[in-house]
Amino acid sequence: MPKVALYNQNGATVGEIELNDSVFGIEPNKHVLFEAVIMQRASLRQGTHKTKNRAEVSGGGRKPWRQKGTGRARQGSIRSPQWRGGGTVFGPVPRSYSYKLPKKVRRLAIKSALSSKVLENNIVVLDNLALEAPKTKEMVKILSNLSADRKALIVTADINENIMLSARNIPGVTVVAANGINVLDVLNHDKLVITKAAVEKVEEVLA
Repeated sequence: MPKVALYNQNGATVGEIELNDSVFGIEPNKHVLFEAVIMQRASLRQGTHKTKNRAEVSGGGRKPWRQKGTGRARQGSIRSPQWRGGGTVFGPVPRSYSYKLPKKVRRLAIKSALSSKVLENNIVVLDNLALEAPKTKEMVKILSNLSADRKALIVTADINENIMLSARNIPGVTVVAANGINVLDVLNHDKLVITKAAVEKVEEVLA
């Protein structure tokens, strides 16, 4: 089982923690990670694109000229797609791009993402993370102590309002609860800062 150092908020090592091998110690599956990222990015798309087809553009209720005898090509409406101002053929319409991967694949993806952070030594486990009041300066100091002051994902056991309010104005820093941890967030941040209680919750669900 992989062992990592356990830190306090001051950045001092206070011990070691043994991580579950089946969650934090597997060989990362790159293809599954790729599929999970594509799925999450697809679900973030708004899908509000829209073009008008020939039934929706204005005008064109009358046949522009008679069928025969004019020497011109036959036309039924000035709103046909070949006309300027005509409707669009097979244009985009509002739709949802979201889809789901199988549950086993999603579990393997998050395990692979967590294990990759352990392999890269980019995981920081805290014995506890607490602030008496929302204080951005305090959060910046804590992250600096942990050498995680660039792009950091902070994972807490439960939603902690003081932590969330303290970190939301720091560029590149995201806070999630253990039940909201996801592949895109883990891979999109350089450092994973996770509390000991959050580690236990994640292992309880994924192990």
